[in-house]
Amino acid sequence: MPSVLAAVAVVSTVLPAVLAQVPLASQHFTYTALPYQADPNTGERGSQYGYNICNSTTEGPTSLCQTAIINSIDDFCLWGPPEPNSLIGNVEGESVAWCTKPGYGTRVIPKGAITGLQFIKTPDYVQVTGLIQQDLINIAADDSGGELDPHGADQRGNPLGGLLFSNAWGGGFTQAVEWHNFMGGGTFCLKACDPAGANAAKYCEHIFDRIGCKYNAPASYADGEFTSCDGASQDFPGIYTVGGVVSTYTQPPESLGAISTMPYEPVIPATSNCQTFQSSALFTGAPDAT
Repeated sequence: MPSVLAAVAVVSTVLPAVLAQVPLASQHFTYTALPYQADPNTGERGSQYGYNICNSTTEGPTSLCQTAIINSIDDFCLWGPPEPNSLIGNVEGESVAWCTKPGYGTRVIPKGAITGLQFIKTPDYVQVTGLIQQDLINIAADDSGGELDPHGADQRGNPLGGLLFSNAWGGGFTQAVEWHNFMGGGTFCLKACDPAGANAAKYCEHIFDRIGCKYNAPASYADGEFTSCDGASQDFPGIYTVGGVVSTYTQPPESLGAISTMPYEPVIPATSNCQTFQSSALFTGAPDAT
């Protein structure tokens, strides 16, 4: 089983000189009225790589759709590279949506890629966590990972113009303005924070890119298990309690080298009303791996 400390950003990027005119996380979109590209900006990272209007004409293994979904245990997307054997940290701006079922105009995650999975709905967010054969969605097998979120140094998002929607909060598809997705080291975690919640930005914090899924989205990460649960909300990422004292973790800069120790162990939130599934019943529309 891969370490759940995986899925950490290991590639440094040059800070773009030009910020987005309007930060991606400050914009609001309607799923049924999306622009062709959510990011109209240019800059050191160039233009948006893909597109946000996705349908049957864009669906398939070469799709460049950058509109993702997270609804339930069998209906969600992850961000992954457009080209095989890529390091996610090198292509975070160009990453595209890989979904568990057809119908969204995206690429579809192949059968057998996801080997363990938990979907959890809490009062503040919905989340999928698990284990994945990452080379089947174009991430190099030995890549320890990176983070994707709607911010980035230039506020244009990673991927550029990448949008996430959910129907988990009722009323049709709602944009998850705040979210984070860690991919790599054979693990994944995607959390979409309820935009009606008071602490969406805190639960979907985007500054702890070097400490991965274990600390940003604590969960079981059990191989061979596929469960859907209700759950309590986690502690805000980076906030921890030791001996009754509440502290805030400060992530060291990459210039100081690898993070070898942490001052705390994350608390895995309590779950309830769990249902267990077989993977064969979840991903019936997935293509065979090639």
